[in-house]
Amino acid sequence: MSSPYVSIISITFNAEKFLEKTMLSVLNQSYTNFEYVIIDGQSTDATVDIIKRYEEEIKNQKYSISPDNFRWISEADKGIYDAMNKGITLAKGEFIWFMNAGDKIHASYVLQKIYDAYQQHNNAEIIYGQSLIVNPNDEPLGERHKIAPRKLEKSNLLKGLVVCHQSILVKKEIAPLYDLNYKIASDYDWVINAVSKSKQNLYVDDYLSDFMTEGTSSVNRKKAWKERYSIMKKHFGLIPTLLAHFKIMVKYPFTRKY
Repeated sequence: MSSPYVSIISITFNAEKFLEKTMLSVLNQSYTNFEYVIIDGQSTDATVDIIKRYEEEIKNQKYSISPDNFRWISEADKGIYDAMNKGITLAKGEFIWFMNAGDKIHASYVLQKIYDAYQQHNNAEIIYGQSLIVNPNDEPLGERHKIAPRKLEKSNLLKGLVVCHQSILVKKEIAPLYDLNYKIASDYDWVINAVSKSKQNLYVDDYLSDFMTEGTSSVNRKKAWKERYSIMKKHFGLIPTLLAHFKIMVKYPFTRKY
């Protein structure tokens, strides 16, 4: 059997409140040449029961995905980025797409639209689009204040993570592993590394994901700023990083915090 076009990966831990909507957004895609991999961090709530229930429904052909293309594990990990590395290692698809518990593929047509765009530009190594921000009740809050550029280059990432992590697909052969030294902002480092390796990036003019925000505590916000500063300095150097942070800090009071 040929490899699936894309591996959609969900990371879960005690996610019983939000996992089901994520799974349904994946399983109800009109384009079905994908695999779905769930990496659970040994949840103690009903998360695994939910996964098992959908596994049974997939076996009973309630959804179009082949049972062979649905896999999951539940075991202890060293945090979300360790779990995401497990997902990358297990993935068999041509592209990798993270859709973690609580987030959703924006609509049932999205994967088909991505695939159709790729057929016209099949040398692309990154495919990306926009994200719609929603609250835990799935009520839209608007686009991210960082809008994905139509032409994505490494230099764009001096402005921060301009492409939402849930709206970027990376070809597995260039997909790096996450740096576990970063606890909050390793996704930013990961995207910069991927864009640095990619020879061709393909923009899809649509929302690819609904990204759920629950707000960030001031403590985590400070940690994230420190990590992003370190990541930026590593990739771009000290002076460009200082200038970029100055611009961000000037604009920060006037921007939405998502």
